[in-house]
Amino acid sequence: MADSEFRPGQRWVSNTESELGLGLVESNELRRVTLSFPVIGESRTYARDNAPLTRVVFGPGDEIKDRHGVQLTITERAEKNGCYIYLGVDQDGQDSAVHEIDLDSSIQFSKPQDRLFAGQIDSNRSFELRIDTLEHRHAHQTSPAYGLLGPRVQLLPHQLYIADQASRQPAPRLLLADEVGLGKTIEAGLIVHRQLVNQQAQRVLVLVPESLLHQWLVEMLRRFNLSFSLLDQSRCTELVEEGHGNPFLSAQLVLSPVELLGADPIHRQQALEAGFDLLVVDEAHRLSLEPAKGDGGSAGDSLYRAVQTLAANTPGVLLLTATPEQFGEAGHWARLHLLDPHRYPDLCSYHAEHEGYQAVNELIAALLEHDPEQPLPDELQTRVNALLDDGTDPPPTTAIDAEHAPGKDDRQRQQLIDRLLDRHGTGRALFRNTRDAVQGFPERRLQAHPLPASGRASSHERPPSDASNDDPLMEHLLCAELQIGERWLSIDPRVEWLSNWLADSGVEKALVICKRAETARALEEHLRTRQGVRSALFNEQMSLIARDRAAAYFAEPEDGAQVLVCSEIGSEGRNFQFAHNVVLFDLPFDPDLLEQRIGRLDRIGQRETVLVHVPYEADSAQSILLRFYHEGLNAFERTCAAGPLVFKETRSELLGLLCDGAEPGALDPFLERCRRLTDDSMALLRRGRDRLLELNSCREPQATRLVHSVAEAERRIELVDFMERMFDCLGVNQQSQGYSVVLQPGEHMLCSGLPGLAGEAVSATYSRDQALSREDMLFLSWEHPMVTGAMDVIQSGGIGNTALCTLKDSGLAAGTLLVETIFTAHCPAARALQVHRFLPQACTRIVLDANGVDRSATLTRAQMPALVQNVPQKTAREVVKRARKAITILVERARAKAEQQQSAVIEAALANATAWYDEEQSRARALRDADPAQIQAHLQTLAEDRARLNTVLGQTQLRLDAIRVALAV
Repeated sequence: MADSEFRPGQRWVSNTESELGLGLVESNELRRVTLSFPVIGESRTYARDNAPLTRVVFGPGDEIKDRHGVQLTITERAEKNGCYIYLGVDQDGQDSAVHEIDLDSSIQFSKPQDRLFAGQIDSNRSFELRIDTLEHRHAHQTSPAYGLLGPRVQLLPHQLYIADQASRQPAPRLLLADEVGLGKTIEAGLIVHRQLVNQQAQRVLVLVPESLLHQWLVEMLRRFNLSFSLLDQSRCTELVEEGHGNPFLSAQLVLSPVELLGADPIHRQQALEAGFDLLVVDEAHRLSLEPAKGDGGSAGDSLYRAVQTLAANTPGVLLLTATPEQFGEAGHWARLHLLDPHRYPDLCSYHAEHEGYQAVNELIAALLEHDPEQPLPDELQTRVNALLDDGTDPPPTTAIDAEHAPGKDDRQRQQLIDRLLDRHGTGRALFRNTRDAVQGFPERRLQAHPLPASGRASSHERPPSDASNDDPLMEHLLCAELQIGERWLSIDPRVEWLSNWLADSGVEKALVICKRAETARALEEHLRTRQGVRSALFNEQMSLIARDRAAAYFAEPEDGAQVLVCSEIGSEGRNFQFAHNVVLFDLPFDPDLLEQRIGRLDRIGQRETVLVHVPYEADSAQSILLRFYHEGLNAFERTCAAGPLVFKETRSELLGLLCDGAEPGALDPFLERCRRLTDDSMALLRRGRDRLLELNSCREPQATRLVHSVAEAERRIELVDFMERMFDCLGVNQQSQGYSVVLQPGEHMLCSGLPGLAGEAVSATYSRDQALSREDMLFLSWEHPMVTGAMDVIQSGGIGNTALCTLKDSGLAAGTLLVETIFTAHCPAARALQVHRFLPQACTRIVLDANGVDRSATLTRAQMPALVQNVPQKTAREVVKRARKAITILVERARAKAEQQQSAVIEAALANATAWYDEEQSRARALRDADPAQIQAHLQTLAEDRARLNTVLGQTQLRLDAIRVALAV
């Protein structure tokens, strides 16, 4: 650089440290130049002949700020003593002048033209990475799998289907009532994840039993990358002491024990005032509301009232329960009432709605049995038309007989079934998948272990006929240790059997469940201290952290606990499918609790036959209960949906047998009646509501397509290539091994950090299968926070938005100047509208030569990487400096061409939006008869969103995102 190029007072910018802001020339010596950087309060001295500096020059139309914060739009630029004086108009419309020495030193160049003309020219690899980022993000955001890709879960059709159906509602209000082991927590996590990704929700409150707090906390983070804040009583107290008026406003994602809100009206009011978009309640069968007698009012417990208040003031509500009939139809209705009090105002209306299910189910069964290649019988047509006729001409069944093309009739039949389900089924409030309908479950086998009787108390008070499993008298009846007394550990034959079985059977892992926390504690201590068994304890008297440590110790494949001894809470929510032996030290007086116990091992993912061990004393109450469950319900070796119904019907007689005992052979007639009642109840359930729920909870064709969509959207090979280049660009050290990689922050990273990447190295994988088996590895997908965070770094900053290259073998005359511009569309819309779904392309690319000829079609994106050659930075800056005027003209011409193309882009987006909203409104109208109030509100929301979207699409603006200058050689 010549001496005259550096003058005191001039502004220059560092090409290698743009974060320094504008530098100010302090001195210009023979071989050195010194600049001060006011932003950091430091000076830098450079060798004049090779200084990585670019002169800062603004021109007419640019907006600048002075050191006092006054903004100026430049109209003219003058020069005095080698420094620039900018003339223009300030924000008040007054003429003003600013000497460059008085410019705001914190100015950062992020716009492509500003960075290009400031000499901040990126590599061609960074330029290509930026455009790839735009295109990959657009491809993912327009995929049917958007929001379902990131969770670390198996791609199970019934789970994905429920999550997809829920996301079609702006504020889903659902009862997730799958049978034990089908993954309700995963379904809820999928829904929450997708609602957050789609911006349909920002604030989420999850209420769970205290015993499940840490399990949910870990599950949401490990599987769904959702970091919830745990808010229990102690944390609430801490936050208040720290000055937070309302602890529930301290985080967007809050996890809290439901007992906290049930017991404390202050916390209940705080949660209500904090306002949440989505409320999730686990173990919802704990919520009960019994209709009061007389005046039609109701009375309920504090937990129900707490959730009812929140549910009434929260747009979206998810209730999770595996046992919707656990407290009878009244309890089931009460939970549906929380979701939709208009549709389920009272128990009578609930009964009335469900009376017609059997007829609809029989009609659907007839359609499924009918050969689709044959015309529908007149009688079947009449029945279908009677239920579907909405006044249209021709009747709904006409289409199915119009043509008999191969495959077409089957699709038309499915359409009729779908319409019947939409109009006359259970609507969108309840999902209940059954094990019979979902594949992948293991077999179950009962291993009964009869034992000799022990000495025990000869008499005890009889429990009342309506006693629950938690009744103290019922405990005394069913828990032999209470009858034996303090010396039960040395007398009870179950203890000796368990010790011997653990020592002799060679079993690696066994889950032992008993009702009482005191029993579990004493039994575990006995096994560990007296028998030398590697054991762990899990009960409600332990802290949450201690329970998690015990569960983790049990889960360790090597040197972990051989046995985990649980109280009843061990059957609530915890999953131990890595084990396949469960020991029921006692039996609960409730078939649903029995199923929950076995369901801790009998889950999707269990690869072994689940062995259910029941040690029992001969001629005891336990032996009678064992025979009732096994011979009357067959509840040990299969799930029994009729169990609660049969139990309710036979409860009094069963209790009498348990209390009074049974003479040899006297139990057989009772068990025979139970078997017949079970068979009849199962047949009734199959004919009625359960079959409808099964069909409505997972419609196989749609669910299968969704699984394929998610698998296709993973684009694993593309993701690996993209992220390798991304990590290189951002300065992240990586060591790849197939689909796995070890990542560590580099010494010169271009960003302060990425989600999931702290100071230490982390292992990650791009393979879903590997992620499921290696929970210690991050699962990188297009939705992982590390991937989306890296994309944000590229798109929100200037990385890659400028480049300069030469083109070889382009077919153009040597010396031809070209400008490649990338424009993106920006709509002033709330993210919840998801405008990106409808835009047909990620960006608009225009390539012009020096004469303004459009070369976009001949120099395509796919061709450019093979033609591009890098240019030294110093040469690149000289080229830009000399061609600045021509580049400016070509950029404006490119903008004009892009704006011409933009009208077609907007028209395509409007067409896409119209098609989507037409389909959604049509689906909603089909459901209106089944759920009028909720569907009408949904239709209103769709209409409002549609109008807003049409407006904002018309206001779409183009923004220049990147420029690349090229010279043909």
